[in-house]
Parts: sequence; structure tokens; C-alpha cells
Amino acid sequence: MQRRVNLWTSIDWLTVVIYLTMVLLGWINIYAAVYNEDHQSIFDFSQRYGKQLIWISAAFVLAIIVFIIDIRFYSYFAYVIYGIMIFMLLAVLLLGTEVHGAKSWFEIGSFRIQPAEFTKIATALVIARYLSSYNVQINTLKAYIRVAAIILLPSLLILLQNDTGSALVYFAFIIVLYREGVSENFLLLGLFVAILFILALVFEKITVIVISIGVAFVVFGVINRKFKNVGFALLIFSLFTGILYILNEILQLQFSSYYIVLIALGISSAIYVYLAFKHKLKNVFVLLVFLYAAIVFTFSVDYVFNNFLEPHQQKRINVVLGLESDPYGVEYNVNQSKIAIGSGGFTGKGFLNGTQTKFNFVPEQSTDFIFCTIGEEWGFIGTFFVVSLFIFFLYRLVGLAERQRSVFSRIYGYGVISVFLFHIVINVGMTIGLVPVIGIPLPFFSYGGSSLWAFTILLFIFLRLDASRLELLR
Repeated sequence: MQRRVNLWTSIDWLTVVIYLTMVLLGWINIYAAVYNEDHQSIFDFSQRYGKQLIWISAAFVLAIIVFIIDIRFYSYFAYVIYGIMIFMLLAVLLLGTEVHGAKSWFEIGSFRIQPAEFTKIATALVIARYLSSYNVQINTLKAYIRVAAIILLPSLLILLQNDTGSALVYFAFIIVLYREGVSENFLLLGLFVAILFILALVFEKITVIVISIGVAFVVFGVINRKFKNVGFALLIFSLFTGILYILNEILQLQFSSYYIVLIALGISSAIYVYLAFKHKLKNVFVLLVFLYAAIVFTFSVDYVFNNFLEPHQQKRINVVLGLESDPYGVEYNVNQSKIAIGSGGFTGKGFLNGTQTKFNFVPEQSTDFIFCTIGEEWGFIGTFFVVSLFIFFLYRLVGLAERQRSVFSRIYGYGVISVFLFHIVINVGMTIGLVPVIGIPLPFFSYGGSSLWAFTILLFIFLRLDASRLELLR
């Protein structure tokens, strides 16, 4: 049974006001970031701030169009929209224009558009469509494989465009899966892999292997709640490790620590698997599989790091981890960004008075590094206000998602939240040097038509679904 509602009275006007506030603040700060005394009018269409006004006007039109479309369109045509966007990602690889080393743009005259930005919308829609289907059980191998394919396909195609930042955004959809009931063990596994990757870059491999073995012992104890078995396993491993070290010295075999630890682990694993079968201990085999997988992963990190990442990406990660210093290279943007934000102090230097901004010390200041303009000219007060506005915006979206009566709408809502959260955290984090620079825009603030339009469409589809939440029950 459906219930008709008045869209214009049912829309969440508070979210709309937040959206308009962010778009307005973004436009003002773009004006400040690229201010030109010879073109002082903010309506000068030859300048970026003038062009941004055109993108903003078009975004408002798109918001209205998206909002008046029937809600069933977004569910029924989710796979079609996704298919079109995958085709666009393939097409841009062949016909696209390369910008800053990434072949991610279609260029028609002076107009450029980036399909990767809009594919996030399609991916959120198709995840919502698939997971809201009646016959789908999320905690099954079949569902895992299909959802992984939905997320990884656009991500890999974008990676081929050499746009690593946009490709990484798609992994934020794991938040959606967690909300819909995927075990927290998958999140913990993902966190462990990320930590293992960092440790393998920072420390010697033998140290990482020993840490992995220690974690395995702890997890085994927690799962089985029999710490005496953990102690016995540790004793077996330690005993064989000691014996092998002694034999290595006496016989002068010159085995490295890697081989000694791995051989000891192999022998003790075989013994403990036998004892586990004999005494019916649970999860031993599964835990050993994950342990050996972690060890293999540890040794593969260098290969992946050196062969799959571009040199500038490697440097950015090394700089963040403190393994390398490059103040006049990859560190330059971040250092200048931190100087700009720090120089703003508590109240800022004032509108159009940012010296770092005026002398163009921060590259890409109107796009990826727009946040440092806020910090320099508006100070701690300004950055605190903007961050608080983003937090309230995300909090409001969570509230909207949770009040949905339709499973499709709720899942899509969390898809929207995931994309915005990733962009906000990573963009702000990279401008203050907490995460590597991966080149993704700050929603509604960064200059650019593609990102502004995509974020607007992403948000207003959800607001449309929310306005009609009483019409749909599935």
C-alpha cells in the first residue's frame, strides 16, 4: 500500500540548509583561494570563482530534477545506471584526456567531466538494490562475492586511469555492509591487514612475523578461552626456535632468522595440529591458515609497494611514515598547507588576507587543499565551524538513514554517508599531514563541476527517498 506525500513539505529542509551553507562557504573560499586583483568581481566568469558559480547553478537545477523523479526509478534502473557508468569508465581509458597524470576526464572544448565521481552514485544504488532483494542473505559466500565484485569493478577501472585516490573511495562502502549485518570480524581483518602493511614497510620482516605469531596466539586464546593451550603452543614454538638457533650456531649453517622462525613455526604447527585433532580443539586449522596468509602477505608488501604504486605515491606514504624526507618534493604541498593553517592562529588573518594564499605557496589550493584557505583566513574558529558543520551533516544523514522504512533507502543512505565520510576525513587529514596526499576533493568546498554535481546528486537522491519514506516498505 502506498501513501502519497507532498514532496516540498516532506523534504528534510535542515539538510538542505546545511547543503546550501556548505556550497556558499565553498564558493567564498574558492574566491579567496584564487583571488585576482585584476578580476575582483566574484561574478567574473573568466576566473575559477565565476566558473564555480556556473557549476553551483547547474547543481541546483540537477538537485531539483533528481528530487522530482519518481523514487521507483532509482531502484528499478540501478543496474542500468551502474552498467552505463562502467561503460563510461572503460570509454575514458580510450578516449579520455590526461590531467595531472590521470586519464580520468572527458574533455569537450573547455568543459571537462570525470566519470569516476558519478560512478560512486551508481555503486551506492546497485549495492542498495542488490542487498534489499528478498532472496539475498548478506552473510553468505555468494553475497560476499557479488558485493565485492560490485565494489571492486569500478575501483579497478579507476585504478587503471591512474587515479588512486578516487579508487580508494569505494572501499568506504564496507561501512554499509557492516550496518547491514556483516560480521565485525571482517572489519577487524581489514584493520589487521592495513596495520600489517604499515608494519611491513616500517620494520624488518622478522619483527612483523613475530608480531603476527604473537597476535595469532592471543586470538587463539580469546576464541577458545583456554589460555593453558596457548601457553603450551607457545612453549612448543619457543622450544623448536631455540633448538634451531643452537644448531645453526653449532653447525654454522648460516640460516637467517627468517628461516629459523619459519621452520620452527612449521614444525610446531604440524605438532599442534595433531594435538588439536586428538583433543578436539576448535579453530586451530583456520587460525594457522590466517597466520601463514599474514606471513605471505608480509613478504609480498615490498613487491606490491614497488610495482603497483607510482613513485610519487610511494614517497607520500614514506613521508607520512617518517621513512623519508622530501621537503621540496612530495612534502612541499603538505608543509605549505600546514604553514597556512598554523599561521591563521585562533581567529585567522581575515578574508582575502592570507599571505600563503596570495603568493600561491600552496598548489591546488582551490581544489584538494581548499581547507588550508579556511585555516589561514578564518583560523581555528573557522576550521572548527566547518568541521563541526560536516560532523552535524553526517549525524543528520545517519538519523535520516535510520528512519527509513524501505531497506533500499536505508542501505543507499549509508552508502551516501560512507562516501561523504571518506572524502571529509581523508581530505582534511591530508591537508594537516595525517594521511598521504591522494587527491580527493572536500565535498561542496573544492573547486570543480564534476565533484559538486556528483555530491549534489548523491545527496538529493537520498533526500528524495527520505521525503517519500512512507510510500515504500521494501
